[in-house]
Amino acid sequence: METLKNKSIARWLQGGAQGDVVLSSRVRLARNVAKYPFLSRAEASQIARIEELVHSKIQDAGFKPALNYCRLDQTDPFDLRLLVERHIIARDHAESDIIRAVAFSSDESLSIMINEEDHLRMQVINGGMSLRETAKMVCQVDDKIASHLPYAFSADYGFLTACPTNVGTGMRAGLMLHLPAIMISREMDKLTRICHDMDLALRGLYGEGTHGAADVYQVSNNATLGVDEDAITEHVMEAGERIVNLEKDIRRNLLLYHKKELCNRIHNAFELLRQTRAISSEEALSLLSQVRLGVCLGLIDDLDESSVNDLLFLILPAHLQTVKGRETDSLKRNEMRASYIKENLSPTKKNKKRGT
Repeated sequence: METLKNKSIARWLQGGAQGDVVLSSRVRLARNVAKYPFLSRAEASQIARIEELVHSKIQDAGFKPALNYCRLDQTDPFDLRLLVERHIIARDHAESDIIRAVAFSSDESLSIMINEEDHLRMQVINGGMSLRETAKMVCQVDDKIASHLPYAFSADYGFLTACPTNVGTGMRAGLMLHLPAIMISREMDKLTRICHDMDLALRGLYGEGTHGAADVYQVSNNATLGVDEDAITEHVMEAGERIVNLEKDIRRNLLLYHKKELCNRIHNAFELLRQTRAISSEEALSLLSQVRLGVCLGLIDDLDESSVNDLLFLILPAHLQTVKGRETDSLKRNEMRASYIKENLSPTKKNKKRGT
């Protein structure tokens, strides 16, 4: 896993359009190989054959530069956690016990999960509000592989998938959103109403079954059958724009009517992060969310969004131990995390980064 251990940040974390609210755009396609059963009904020999077949067809597709390839059933649990934290694989994929793999680009914008819930799950992630470009990129990847590998497809239903909710296009288009003002103002009901009215799934930082750590939420389409890829993309973008506008309106109101309380909250979080001697990842994420809000609103100087985005991931358990070059228990990690955050929030460190 040296490809990841030698890097500090994925390209998609460096920002983009509406980057103060939209951390990333992701589009995922679910596909299965024709004439092979779904994984839940496949025998071990068939699962092994699917992994070999898909691996060889990815090579035949001629991605340039070549993708990194990792057999997950032969990967150390620590490295699996690193892949999950970087959003290269899903948590269920990491925890499975079958033969499985992932191919991913060096900039981590593309990953192809093999033998997750479906035989293939291709995803592209880009920074900011960039769903149209992201959808175009993942469809190009799909076309490359489809020219070498026949998919399970029905003229009546579209692409056939293990879960009926993915049948049709097999597409999930989603946005990762930083929504601290909605949380501070306790306006979660407005967010859930938008998602309900527009038939969107609302999930936490790491997808289904997770909570909104760091006030980060993911929204994505529910419907995949009877609607084409462009319509899905536009629908999620429309919902995303509504949520972005809601978050920004609340931020403006907080600045206008509650600036003193907001400044106190943000600067207390900033100082606590710079002074604490030990901190859990959950508490650190919560405080960094407030700091990121302060940076976006211009209430904290000498720190930029991408630096905070970086920290949101580098303080997670597997990343932190990778940065520090050793594995350790949770109590020691809490001390390491506090020290690492302090280093990266100190004025000297920031000035050096900016070359001053």
